[in-house]
Amino acid sequence: MAARGSKNAQQRAQAERARLHAARIDWHQGQIRRRIRDNTIAGVVGGLLVVAAIASQVVHAQVTAPEPTPTPTVEPSSTPTPSDGPSAEPTPSETPAE
Repeated sequence: MAARGSKNAQQRAQAERARLHAARIDWHQGQIRRRIRDNTIAGVVGGLLVVAAIASQVVHAQVTAPEPTPTPTVEPSSTPTPSDGPSAEPTPSETPAE
């Protein structure tokens, strides 16, 4: 009885499987390298954004003038104070609830 496939065909099939396996391994390694590169770039860019936001807040705080502090005035005001005279509002009287 003759062999089912020739030795040459089996070697070609085995070589093709080996080639595909090597291609898949190379592709997978490339994916890993790309993910590492993308994550590194994202981390650096994110860090730069945080540093830029902090720097802009510091610069803004240094550039803007602070609020003036209120100073007490010695001049008398022309508006009457509550202790100057009787109030215009009547005081409520207590009435028993029915």
